[in-house]
Amino acid sequence: MHPESSRSSLIQTAPLLPPFKQSCNTPLADYIDQMNDAIIRNALYRKILRRNISCDSTLVVDEMGLLHGNFRADIAVVNGHLAGYEIKSDEDNLRRLDKQASAYNSVFDRVNIVVGQKHAKPVLKKVPNWWGVLVAHEGKRGGISFETVRRGRFNHAVDPIAVAHLLWRNEVVSLLETHNVKRKVLRSPRNELYVVLAQLIPLRELRCHVRTCLRRRTEWRHP
Repeated sequence: MHPESSRSSLIQTAPLLPPFKQSCNTPLADYIDQMNDAIIRNALYRKILRRNISCDSTLVVDEMGLLHGNFRADIAVVNGHLAGYEIKSDEDNLRRLDKQASAYNSVFDRVNIVVGQKHAKPVLKKVPNWWGVLVAHEGKRGGISFETVRRGRFNHAVDPIAVAHLLWRNEVVSLLETHNVKRKVLRSPRNELYVVLAQLIPLRELRCHVRTCLRRRTEWRHP
């Protein structure tokens, strides 16, 4: 796998291979006392992201690296926008959420956080008000359903340099070459190239190019 590979997701469109093989309707009490990340993730694939997963023009990725692997988005969806899903089950805590949210905010056009009932109220105070908030509920027969507590909105404050960081070096160089950047500059360290790229092209064009590059890659961790 390429050292810089990672993958992406959004609430509308990529291949169904859930990491947790139990059916969402299997009584949870048979194998666990409370919903964990894998159970919530599996239900998300089946109930929220099924259309995205089956759409050829949409990429859905597990554990997409952000800021060169310093953070990871639980699920990322790439189509006409770049969207991220963060999962916090009742087994998780919220201690790292502030830093994780900062990374999500810098890159994603839309973000949804999916939580167990334990975190339903606390999370509303910890994430930006443009984030969507979904709460996972366990039914009487063990099935998982999702309640939309807050609908997400578009992020108008992504960081162009952070968006550029989603590209591999060869992808950055290729794009800079189309803008006639001097070869001496193209040999600069990777982090400097990201700055050059972010300053050279409009954010709208950069975001579009990044989404195209992500969808072209084949070395992804798919759901």
